[in-house]
Amino acid sequence: MAKKRPDSGGLPSRDQLLAYIAENPGRVGKREIARAFGVKGGPERAALNNLIRELKDEGVIGRAAGKRLQVAGDLPAELLVEVTQLDDEGQAIAEPVMWHADGAAPKITLKPMHGRHTYPAPGIGQRAIVNLRKLPDGSYDGRVRRIMDKDAEQIVGVFRKTPQGDRIQPTDRRLAKEYHAQIEPGITVEDGDLVLAEPLSAKRFGPIPARIVRRIGKWGDTDAISLVAIATHGIPTKFPDAVIAEAEQAVPVTELGKRKDLRAIPLITVDDIDARDFDDGVFAEPTDEHGAAWHAIVAIADVAHYVRPGSELDRNGFQRGNSCYFPDRVVPMLPERLSNDLCSLRPGEDRACMAAHLWIGKTGKLQKWQFVRGLMRSAARLTYDEVQAHQDGNPCDKTSALAPDVIENLYGVYHALRQARLERGALDIDKPERKVRIGEDGKIAEITLRQRHDSHKMIEELMIAANVASANQLAERNMPVMYRIHDQPTPEKAHNLREYLQGIGLSLRKSPQLRPADFAQILKSVVDTDNKDAVNEAVLRSQSQAQYAPGNIGHFGLGLVNYCHFTSPIRRYADVLVHRALIRSLRLGPGGLPEDADAGFDKMGVHLSATERRAMKAERDAMDRYLSEYLAERLGTEEAGKIVGVGRFGVFVRLDSVQADGLLPARRLPGGPFRHHEDRHELEGHGVVYRLGDPVVVSLVEADPVSATVGFDLVEGGVAQRGARGGARHDGPRRHKGRGKPKRR
Repeated sequence: MAKKRPDSGGLPSRDQLLAYIAENPGRVGKREIARAFGVKGGPERAALNNLIRELKDEGVIGRAAGKRLQVAGDLPAELLVEVTQLDDEGQAIAEPVMWHADGAAPKITLKPMHGRHTYPAPGIGQRAIVNLRKLPDGSYDGRVRRIMDKDAEQIVGVFRKTPQGDRIQPTDRRLAKEYHAQIEPGITVEDGDLVLAEPLSAKRFGPIPARIVRRIGKWGDTDAISLVAIATHGIPTKFPDAVIAEAEQAVPVTELGKRKDLRAIPLITVDDIDARDFDDGVFAEPTDEHGAAWHAIVAIADVAHYVRPGSELDRNGFQRGNSCYFPDRVVPMLPERLSNDLCSLRPGEDRACMAAHLWIGKTGKLQKWQFVRGLMRSAARLTYDEVQAHQDGNPCDKTSALAPDVIENLYGVYHALRQARLERGALDIDKPERKVRIGEDGKIAEITLRQRHDSHKMIEELMIAANVASANQLAERNMPVMYRIHDQPTPEKAHNLREYLQGIGLSLRKSPQLRPADFAQILKSVVDTDNKDAVNEAVLRSQSQAQYAPGNIGHFGLGLVNYCHFTSPIRRYADVLVHRALIRSLRLGPGGLPEDADAGFDKMGVHLSATERRAMKAERDAMDRYLSEYLAERLGTEEAGKIVGVGRFGVFVRLDSVQADGLLPARRLPGGPFRHHEDRHELEGHGVVYRLGDPVVVSLVEADPVSATVGFDLVEGGVAQRGARGGARHDGPRRHKGRGKPKRR
């Protein structure tokens, strides 16, 4: 419905008319305008028509639909859009399907549907009809009216038999409590089965009906958790027959041809013990060439040799965008014939590779680089633990069998690269990674935190150096580059972080152009303090999302001007594009980037950024469920943790032991009612305050693996304050008796 004008009562001015149409895009015509401004009688009506005609002739306004009007350049009130990406919070971002104007298509933030249906938001690549609203800042949001892709109208849930009838408990927390289950003929399901269902038209009251169209598995099976994440986020798992056939026809490279022979060089792969593919080999040696102290080689599987532009493998790989990793499986970007065989650098087997020769100064500066297409033979497949143990004086049989100084030299070049990293102030946020071990009975045996050694950092620094060299090489040759870009924090996020840091006695300089060193200095200052985890979390949340794009703005977090991804084409399509660009630029043979490929780089970057976020969400979703199931066996136990999030509804607590996050609702906190100070990340009550980073002891009272939720009661925590709200005198944390809501003081 069009907004009424408060100042109606006469012929509008040109500016008034434009403002009114802009406020009601696609919703008003001449009749509605006349009524809004109180235009009556023949002369005034004729004058209004003339004004509208003049604006049309000038191209200032146009027709939206029927006789309705809109300001030129505005989108119509109703529009068919396609989801192109997800933002940091998982919100769907769409673009108009049809866009012929100059400049980039506008981004539209999609809002959930309201009414009788409750569906997940459309996924990446799916289309929907939306009602648009133009916001004061010129951006748009859209209410989804109908999802065009039927696959988007599906839910994943657990089938339950109840006294009230068959029900589906959705695994997505955003959906309705439960659905009334209708089972398609030919489908057999039992209580506890995981199912895929389509919501149906709902009555006004009661559970929404949903038709079960497929049984996925059984809740409690070994693979149930990853299957839920895969189905919920629409991760494609089955390769088309044509893709499989093309992969099976691939043959290993056995003839050297024009490739450089690297087989005599003791390149080694270093990965986690549970790694499923090995796509990068490394080597280093001292040198005095090109003014360098070290010569390093980073050899990467030559995926571009097998995945040619326009092939079935290429099209399917682009659609997938990347591999997706779960504790019990990998959903690969490429079929196993490539990902686990021909493009896996197995020890003792000849493998085609793209190799970056890097000459690095003693202070870590990249002096020179050269890219070649080669044939290599890995000398050993080692784990991070084995490499670190060897460096610490505890070699194993595999590391002892290597040529002298192979590992020592790698640490030598690492220390040089590490020095350069520190000097440019690159961010080094300490965020522990969790490891799930599945027992022989199919149950979760344990969840632990992976140890992070210098061996991990060594491989990371070598990969970064190779990525920088590839970006520099392509930029110098004016080649299309799919950069890995990372913008500095937005002013709003920087302001919020600054306010929080001031509350704990730290400062972030006020400048429109922040440097990564500003954040690195803050992280360094809290390394050995109780605030370390909270500050790491706060700094991490302040950062922008890294993306793929052909327009280079540098990588803020790493403090680098040119950066792209070269080192994992087996699992990231963006890296395949970089390899192809290098092949074309350096004339390294077939499989190079087509001449016109860069015309689509903008949209490709958006798509690849979106598939990356989709995979990250699915992996995080699975880990949350693994943690919930693991903790479900420990209800009633007390655990130490820290507050990692503060909101009006309560605080989020992260357990120290397994880094699981759970909600501690405000209703279970003593000292309420509370006032939420968003800028200080605090909940302030009567005589007590709960702040980001505060240590707490909690009792585990809820762990639901279906909805991936964990809930706590407070046992100990909160900083006592004397006097009125906002007082500065702290008496330290408080112990609370019992598991119920403690008495207020």
